[in-house]
Amino acid sequence: MRAQSSGASRRFSRWIPAIAAPIAIGLAVVLVPMQANAAVDLPDLTPRQLLELAASSEVDALSGTIEQSSELGLPDLSALTGGGFDGGSPGDDGDAASATDLDDLISLATGTHTARVYLDGTNARLQVLDSLAERDVYLSSDDAWIYDSSEQAATHVTVDRAALDALKAETEARAGDARARLEAELAAPLPTPGEVLDRALEKLDESTEISVGTDARVAGREVYELVLEPRDAETLVGEITVAIDGETGVALAASLTAREAAEPAFSVEFTEVSFETPDASVFAFTPPEGASVTEHEVPIPTVAELDQWKAEAEAGAEAGAAAGVADGERMPQPIVHGEGWSTVVELPAGDLGATGGEGALPQAPDVAAMLETLTQPVDGGRVLQTSLVTVLLTDDGRVFAGAVTAERLLDAANGR
Repeated sequence: MRAQSSGASRRFSRWIPAIAAPIAIGLAVVLVPMQANAAVDLPDLTPRQLLELAASSEVDALSGTIEQSSELGLPDLSALTGGGFDGGSPGDDGDAASATDLDDLISLATGTHTARVYLDGTNARLQVLDSLAERDVYLSSDDAWIYDSSEQAATHVTVDRAALDALKAETEARAGDARARLEAELAAPLPTPGEVLDRALEKLDESTEISVGTDARVAGREVYELVLEPRDAETLVGEITVAIDGETGVALAASLTAREAAEPAFSVEFTEVSFETPDASVFAFTPPEGASVTEHEVPIPTVAELDQWKAEAEAGAEAGAAAGVADGERMPQPIVHGEGWSTVVELPAGDLGATGGEGALPQAPDVAAMLETLTQPVDGGRVLQTSLVTVLLTDDGRVFAGAVTAERLLDAANGR
């Protein structure tokens, strides 16, 4: 069923799969194995036409079940779970919480998770199903509720609607003025969405081969398969695929496969989906008796306040940079090596870098033990290797990361 909707609800429905799969590793790409079916024969589309179909999706009513799976090829982490890693000093009140947080993080990076999603255009709900509990997020145009049944805790988030509407109106007016000035300076209208897409595809084609794969079925629906394959031989990423519903244009599945791997390292897909409007009752939430409730009001700044904050931030950055130069010190800023799929990001020595050696930060015994479990020694530091992401912690406290091999990171660290 295709229905009219606001821009916000269209964006929400289009990227529903990503909402159920936040991932703590530095990549945010998605793709999925699909059930090929010879009976599926959708009208042929070019990659550009398929992207246009996805971009034009106007579905604002949806419900379904999503499954997300991660298998990143991490080393055995059993010693770090179930209390094997304290996360604090013995006897600390935070021990249990730290161990639980670590367990959750490891589960997210290595396990399988199931969630239910509901959308009706103005309301949305994400219901993450745990083994003996559930976590829910309820969103409406007026407020939001976040509830964890295992903790019997609810957070109610509200905003000043009048202030938000005023900010939106002034921001849109400014954007319209800025567009008019820019068009006048260019003596031509700004690019149309189609022209922007053409330019993006041209740039993407330099580093990535884009194709339409085999028609298939996801959650019982006929889908197209959009396939992205990096042309860069140095990246660990082998293939990205997205399943796009042939009728609605909604992304129903996605997966990311490492180079030369047979199975995806990360996938998320609808196992069932309906485009009928969900019953209003699924969006209603009242905190259960005995649950603790935290009220949180989000402050809405005015445009004048935003301008002031921006000016203060720019002035502070300039003053900090000047102080660093005056003291003969280099201000720590991320450094990017290379481009495209084999980009490497370097974090200079600072709070995140420390494995030992001159200039490195001291390590608590439990942190050092965790690093030793997760990483392998290399000349000049230690490496965490997964099927998709590699992280190098150098002895002098720098951190290098990218979807590349350890050798590529070592070359960057050594200036090669």
